Amino acid sequence: MKALTWHGEKDVRVEEVPDPEIVDPTDAIVEITATAICGSDLHLYNGYMPGMREGDVIGHEPMGEVVEVGEEVDRLEVGDRVVVPFTISCGSCWFCQEELYSLCDNSNPNAEVASKAMGHSPAGLLGYSHMLGGFAGGQAEYLRVPYADVGPVKVDSGLADEQVLFLSDIFPTGYMAAENADIEDGDTVAVWGCGSVGQFCIQSAWMFGANQVIAIDRIPERLEMASEHGDAETIDFEHEDVYDRLLAMTGGRGPDACIDAVGTEAHGIGLEGITDKVKQEIHLQDDRPYVLREAIKCCRKGGTLSIPGVYIRESDNVPFGPLMNKSLTVKTGQTHVQRYLNPLLEKIEDGEIDPSFVVTHQADLEDGPEMYETFNEKADDCIKVVMTP
Repeated sequence: MKALTWHGEKDVRVEEVPDPEIVDPTDAIVEITATAICGSDLHLYNGYMPGMREGDVIGHEPMGEVVEVGEEVDRLEVGDRVVVPFTISCGSCWFCQEELYSLCDNSNPNAEVASKAMGHSPAGLLGYSHMLGGFAGGQAEYLRVPYADVGPVKVDSGLADEQVLFLSDIFPTGYMAAENADIEDGDTVAVWGCGSVGQFCIQSAWMFGANQVIAIDRIPERLEMASEHGDAETIDFEHEDVYDRLLAMTGGRGPDACIDAVGTEAHGIGLEGITDKVKQEIHLQDDRPYVLREAIKCCRKGGTLSIPGVYIRESDNVPFGPLMNKSLTVKTGQTHVQRYLNPLLEKIEDGEIDPSFVVTHQADLEDGPEMYETFNEKADDCIKVVMTP
């Protein structure tokens, strides 16, 4: 089959690789009909994620049709149309029973490697390094899905792929970020980053009762999408001081909740932003925590900081003193996707939201390398790429 494979920094290729096969009796094989490039994939593309090996099949936002099931799969049948979550979860361990699916104890076969780096291993993830399982990803013609009775959600309606595809990751990620922000009716919520995850953070903040949502970015088309589709007020951080502007917009108090939808590759301004980038490039730090610092500074006293943005390992100069002294609550984590699949599918089917608004580019799988470059360079007004194998 054809698949997108990783070969090092900024080197993604279309290659012929072996078709996936049933390995465990709980597996299913899915023929991919749509697959997307996620902002998290750029961490692989730019060489920041450890544990990648040359030839790894990447991608973790897929959907398609079930073409084969293992003998112990009960919930899925050949012919079912499914969206596949990026988190791989067994469904039976303590964490899965608590609906903390991204912390599954059993789905990462390389748990020992992850534990050495983190203290404990999270769940295995599709297409996201050998530290997190070494599973082949979904930017391919076919995909092996472990624990198939626990992960995929069936789509029986006539909704287009682009309307349901993002249940695989970015819609639940934005929704869980808003949930983690502890939003109460009337709150002001500030969202750093207006990529696709940030867009769903904005949409979800309204669902949780926000009175005011403020979107922060520097890319005009992202700010325009946040305003037009998300009804958010916007701040261009290259032209306005974010702290001063947020205080002015909140009567000097600061936002009740701040969401960092950027993560490890944050673009900063001034000396601090330059220093972060240089430290990361020469491996003095793993992440660029510019947004994290700014959100801690801007959040009101006693407020909540929610972090859906991916961080890899270590960050320098994170202001824990201000975080503690301002009594901030911090919630973060990879998304417990399976917890949200059915409730969010219902919102889509009821017409409460049409997630396809984020799609700016559609392409064939063969165009993947070019699309990675376009997305990484933020060229051609690119916010979200969906590919068809």
